Amino acid sequence: MAKSKREQTLVLIKPDALKNSLTGYVLSQLSEFHTGLRFAGTKIVQVSRMLAEEHYAEHKGKSFFSPLIEYIMGVTHYPKDPSKRRVVAIVYQGKGVVDKIRDLAGPTNPLTARLERPGSIRSLGSIMVIKDKSGNVVGDIMENLIHASATNEEAEREIKLWFRPNDIPPLMRAYPVEESDQHYYYKEHRIYVRYTQGSACILAPGDIAWKSDLASLRAICEGKPVSCSIESIAVKYLINEERHAG
Repeated sequence: MAKSKREQTLVLIKPDALKNSLTGYVLSQLSEFHTGLRFAGTKIVQVSRMLAEEHYAEHKGKSFFSPLIEYIMGVTHYPKDPSKRRVVAIVYQGKGVVDKIRDLAGPTNPLTARLERPGSIRSLGSIMVIKDKSGNVVGDIMENLIHASATNEEAEREIKLWFRPNDIPPLMRAYPVEESDQHYYYKEHRIYVRYTQGSACILAPGDIAWKSDLASLRAICEGKPVSCSIESIAVKYLINEERHAG
């Protein structure tokens, strides 16, 4: 992780919290009054499948992966009204921010939260049963209202996934940025430096990007291996864009 005096974490207020009008409650619990922490950035995100799959990449291949993706995308709670599918993404900043937010959130499982941390944010959550097309119960998914980064390393990865540098004021950025010196386009799991029919421009000369993203893009264009997926680089620059190359 990049060395920085600014400690940050990512919080997502999930679709179940929004549908149950708990947004104000969550924000009040996470306020500077209660935590001593500050907002560094916030945005309303209509979560694309690509973003959802990158966020939960560690769970890919597990039985609950598909329901988890539909949950964070808002499909589960708003199956017939796509305009209401959204997540509130927040960057919090302050000393010990990861542990402070995790403590306020409570245990991941809402049932455990009610037993061990009554009054925590997730103690107001629930467990949703998952059924197959025949109506048979195949598992469950936790509707636990918010996501909070578990470690400083995870926070950096997640903040860079959900936020572009310009979503955060310059004096509040925790990670190095760099100005792009050329165009980069994305289409169907590939990066191009010249426009290709159907591709989406993710960066243009002069755009500010995370320094680690530009390093990876240059390596990809040179045919060198990178430690992250192409989608994890491209997706943040396509958030809330009307056109997605997929």
